[in-house]
Amino acid sequence: MTGFTYLGLLLLSIAAIAAVDVRWRLAFRRAPLAASVAVACGTVLLLVWDLVGIGFGVFFRGDSVFATGLLLAPDLPIEEPVFLVFLCQLSLVAVLGVERLLGRRPGATDAGATDAGPTTVAAASDREARA
Repeated sequence: MTGFTYLGLLLLSIAAIAAVDVRWRLAFRRAPLAASVAVACGTVLLLVWDLVGIGFGVFFRGDSVFATGLLLAPDLPIEEPVFLVFLCQLSLVAVLGVERLLGRRPGATDAGATDAGPTTVAAASDREARA
């Protein structure tokens, strides 16, 4: 059973980040399509990066009793795309969380902001909803 430890912990970590995301409405609960596209694109980009690295012999699979041993391709364990999904999800939630925290600082304002991107608009609508 130890062969699924790493994969299980990755899935548990994804669930924990999803709980943070849902609790504070950071990405998937606020804009599920945009968040899904962002995570999917990041995952595909990093997976292609991995495959190129494997092709050049830069990346290789190490042996571990904690990994399943299942391979999607030579030197590409099944845990790798799961880890990349986790990495992209964590990055998205962390950036949006920090953005929200910095936006709530005393004296922080949207006045004079030239970026009216989706996060700025969403943050403004959140503030209006609480007022």
